[in-house]
Amino acid sequence: MKPFVCQIVGYKNSGKTTLVCALVEWLKAGGCRVAVIKHDAHDFEMDHPGTDSYRHRAAGASAIALVSARKTAVIREEETSLDELIEDFCDYDVILVEGFKKERYPKLVMVRRAEDQELVRSLDHVAGVVSWLPEKQVISAEEAREHILLFGKDEHERIADWLQRQMTNPS
Repeated sequence: MKPFVCQIVGYKNSGKTTLVCALVEWLKAGGCRVAVIKHDAHDFEMDHPGTDSYRHRAAGASAIALVSARKTAVIREEETSLDELIEDFCDYDVILVEGFKKERYPKLVMVRRAEDQELVRSLDHVAGVVSWLPEKQVISAEEAREHILLFGKDEHERIADWLQRQMTNPS
Protein backbone atom coordinates (compact mmCIF):
# COMPACT_ATOMS: atom_id res chain seq x y z
CA MET A 1 0.00 0.00 0.00
CA LYS A 2 1.28 3.47 -0.88
CA PRO A 3 1.88 5.95 1.92
CA PHE A 4 -0.64 8.70 2.53
CA VAL A 5 0.94 12.04 1.63
CA CYS A 6 -0.20 15.24 3.31
CA GLN A 7 1.27 18.68 2.76
CA ILE A 8 1.53 21.22 5.58
CA VAL A 9 1.71 24.64 3.94
CA GLY A 10 1.63 28.26 5.05
CA TYR A 11 3.63 31.40 5.19
CA LYS A 12 6.88 31.80 7.13
CA ASN A 13 6.45 31.54 10.93
CA SER A 14 2.92 30.15 10.63
CA GLY A 15 3.75 27.06 12.71
CA LYS A 16 4.41 24.48 10.00
CA THR A 17 7.47 22.87 11.59
CA THR A 18 5.90 22.87 15.06
CA LEU A 19 2.82 21.10 13.67
CA VAL A 20 4.87 18.61 11.65
CA CYS A 21 6.96 17.68 14.71
CA ALA A 22 3.86 17.23 16.88
CA LEU A 23 2.19 15.08 14.22
CA VAL A 24 5.30 12.92 13.87
CA GLU A 25 5.21 12.27 17.62
CA TRP A 26 1.47 11.44 17.66
CA LEU A 27 1.61 9.24 14.56
CA LYS A 28 4.72 7.40 15.73
CA ALA A 29 3.09 6.77 19.12
CA GLY A 30 0.14 5.32 17.17
CA GLY A 31 2.43 2.83 15.44
CA CYS A 32 2.93 4.64 12.13
CA ARG A 33 6.17 4.89 10.24
CA VAL A 34 6.46 8.57 9.32
CA ALA A 35 8.70 10.30 6.79
CA VAL A 36 9.06 14.08 6.45
CA ILE A 37 10.05 16.02 3.35
CA LYS A 38 10.74 19.73 3.84
CA HIS A 39 11.09 22.33 1.13
CA ASP A 40 13.74 24.94 1.88
CA ALA A 41 13.61 28.13 -0.17
CA HIS A 42 17.23 28.83 0.75
CA ASP A 43 20.35 26.90 -0.21
CA PHE A 44 20.72 24.85 2.98
CA GLU A 45 24.02 23.32 4.01
CA MET A 46 24.07 19.95 5.78
CA ASP A 47 27.79 19.42 5.64
CA HIS A 48 30.26 21.36 7.72
CA PRO A 49 34.01 22.03 7.55
CA GLY A 50 36.07 19.40 9.30
CA THR A 51 33.94 16.40 8.31
CA ASP A 52 35.04 13.79 5.80
CA SER A 53 31.91 14.30 3.71
CA TYR A 54 32.64 18.04 3.53
CA ARG A 55 36.10 17.20 2.24
CA HIS A 56 34.59 14.81 -0.34
CA ARG A 57 32.27 17.56 -1.62
CA ALA A 58 35.08 20.14 -1.62
CA ALA A 59 37.10 17.72 -3.73
CA GLY A 60 34.30 17.70 -6.30
CA ALA A 61 31.99 14.77 -5.50
CA SER A 62 28.49 15.42 -6.90
CA ALA A 63 26.81 12.97 -4.52
CA ILE A 64 27.77 11.49 -1.16
CA ALA A 65 26.13 8.76 0.91
CA LEU A 66 26.89 8.40 4.60
CA VAL A 67 25.88 5.02 5.99
CA SER A 68 26.03 3.58 9.49
CA ALA A 69 24.30 0.63 11.14
CA ARG A 70 21.32 2.86 12.03
CA LYS A 71 21.26 5.75 9.55
CA THR A 72 21.75 6.68 5.93
CA ALA A 73 22.13 10.21 4.59
CA VAL A 74 22.45 11.11 0.93
CA ILE A 75 23.61 14.52 -0.24
CA ARG A 76 23.27 15.29 -3.95
CA GLU A 77 24.30 18.44 -5.76
CA GLU A 78 20.97 18.57 -7.63
CA GLU A 79 17.33 19.38 -7.04
CA THR A 80 15.06 16.38 -6.58
CA SER A 81 11.34 16.46 -7.41
CA LEU A 82 8.77 15.85 -4.71
CA ASP A 83 7.45 12.81 -6.60
CA GLU A 84 10.95 11.26 -6.66
CA LEU A 85 11.35 11.82 -2.93
CA ILE A 86 7.93 10.32 -2.22
CA GLU A 87 8.88 7.28 -4.30
CA ASP A 88 12.06 6.94 -2.21
CA PHE A 89 9.87 6.88 0.93
CA CYS A 90 7.30 4.40 -0.40
CA ASP A 91 7.81 2.00 2.56
CA TYR A 92 6.46 4.49 5.11
CA ASP A 93 2.84 4.72 6.28
CA VAL A 94 2.56 8.48 5.97
CA ILE A 95 4.68 11.22 4.44
CA LEU A 96 4.31 14.74 5.80
CA VAL A 97 5.48 17.33 3.30
CA GLU A 98 6.34 20.76 4.66
CA GLY A 99 5.93 23.28 1.89
CA PHE A 100 5.76 22.69 -1.87
CA LYS A 101 2.53 24.78 -1.98
CA LYS A 102 1.82 24.17 -5.67
CA GLU A 103 1.97 20.35 -5.57
CA ARG A 104 -1.16 18.21 -5.91
CA TYR A 105 -1.38 16.39 -2.58
CA PRO A 106 -3.98 17.00 0.15
CA LYS A 107 -3.02 20.10 2.10
CA LEU A 108 -3.46 21.46 5.58
CA VAL A 109 -3.05 25.24 5.33
CA MET A 110 -1.65 27.10 8.34
CA VAL A 111 -3.46 30.40 8.99
CA ARG A 112 -1.83 32.62 11.60
CA ARG A 113 -3.21 36.03 10.56
CA ALA A 114 -6.43 37.04 8.78
CA GLU A 115 -4.50 37.92 5.61
CA ASP A 116 -3.11 34.35 5.45
CA GLN A 117 -6.59 33.11 4.54
CA GLU A 118 -6.05 33.97 0.88
CA LEU A 119 -3.90 30.83 0.70
CA VAL A 120 -6.98 28.69 1.42
CA ARG A 121 -8.66 30.08 -1.70
CA SER A 122 -5.58 30.24 -3.94
CA LEU A 123 -4.29 26.68 -3.49
CA ASP A 124 -5.60 23.41 -4.90
CA HIS A 125 -6.31 20.26 -2.88
CA VAL A 126 -6.95 22.03 0.44
CA ALA A 127 -8.32 19.43 2.86
CA GLY A 128 -8.18 21.55 6.00
CA VAL A 129 -7.14 24.73 7.72
CA VAL A 130 -5.06 24.81 10.89
CA SER A 131 -5.73 28.17 12.44
CA TRP A 132 -4.50 30.50 15.13
CA LEU A 133 -7.72 32.53 14.70
CA PRO A 134 -11.17 31.99 16.23
CA GLU A 135 -13.28 29.59 14.12
CA LYS A 136 -15.79 32.21 12.92
CA GLN A 137 -12.95 34.24 11.34
CA VAL A 138 -11.53 31.38 9.28
CA ILE A 139 -13.78 29.41 6.94
CA SER A 140 -16.70 30.80 4.97
CA ALA A 141 -19.95 28.86 4.63
CA GLU A 142 -18.98 28.10 1.04
CA GLU A 143 -15.65 26.57 2.09
CA ALA A 144 -17.38 24.58 4.85
CA ARG A 145 -19.72 23.14 2.20
CA GLU A 146 -16.65 22.12 0.20
CA HIS A 147 -15.66 19.93 3.18
CA ILE A 148 -12.64 21.92 4.23
CA LEU A 149 -11.95 20.87 7.81
CA LEU A 150 -11.00 23.36 10.49
CA PHE A 151 -8.47 22.58 13.21
CA GLY A 152 -7.07 24.78 15.93
CA LYS A 153 -3.29 25.14 15.90
CA ASP A 154 -2.96 23.07 19.09
CA GLU A 155 -5.31 20.24 18.08
CA HIS A 156 -2.44 17.91 17.25
CA GLU A 157 -4.19 14.73 18.40
CA ARG A 158 -7.32 15.53 16.38
CA ILE A 159 -5.22 16.24 13.27
CA ALA A 160 -3.22 13.02 13.79
CA ASP A 161 -6.51 11.07 14.12
CA TRP A 162 -7.72 12.61 10.84
CA LEU A 163 -4.44 11.64 9.15
CA GLN A 164 -4.73 8.05 10.41
CA ARG A 165 -8.27 7.83 9.01
CA GLN A 166 -7.01 9.13 5.65
CA MET A 167 -4.30 6.46 5.63
CA THR A 168 -6.86 3.65 5.96
CA ASN A 169 -9.73 5.25 4.02
CA PRO A 170 -8.53 7.95 1.61
CA SER A 171 -11.39 10.07 0.27
